[in-house]
Amino acid sequence: MTFLEIELERAANPVDTIEHLAALNDWAFDRSGDHEITISVSGSWTDYHISFTWMDEVEALHLACAFDLKVPSPRRREVVDLMTRINELMWLGHFDLWTQEGVVIFRHALPLAGTEASSRQCQMMLDAAIEACERYFQSFQFVVWAGKSAEEALESALFETAGEA
Repeated sequence: MTFLEIELERAANPVDTIEHLAALNDWAFDRSGDHEITISVSGSWTDYHISFTWMDEVEALHLACAFDLKVPSPRRREVVDLMTRINELMWLGHFDLWTQEGVVIFRHALPLAGTEASSRQCQMMLDAAIEACERYFQSFQFVVWAGKSAEEALESALFETAGEA
C-alpha cells in the first residue's frame, strides 16, 4: 500500500474544539451543523459575531468575524482605503468588505492538511480576530460616522496611550 492509498481520518472535528472554547468562556454560540459554529463575544467597543467553518475540500478552518457597523455607499471607497492600509500592517488575517451587505469583516484561515486543530491554535485564531477588531473598530467608525479620511482614522488607531484615565 502506498502513502497515497492511505486515507487519513481526522480524529477531531475542529468545530467541536471551537464549541468547547465557547462553552468554557460562557460565550453564546449556535452550532448550525457539523461544519459550522457562530459565537458572540462582547468586546470593549461592540459585540463580535464570529463564524467558524470547517472546509473539507481544502482542509482548512475558516474564521469570519463581523461587527455591527454598516458602511453606507458614499463611505465605501474610504473604508476600502482604510482596510488596505490596515491589511498592510497585519501578519495574520485581513479585513474585507462584504459589498452587498456593506459589512466589514475580519477573515482568517487555518490550513490543517491531514492534522488536527489544537485548542491553542483555535484560541489563537479567536484572539487574533478579537484583537484586530478591537484595535481598528474605532478607525472604521471614524471613517463611516465622522467622515475622516483613511489616513486620519488609521493614525488614531496607531496612537498608543500610556496608562488609563
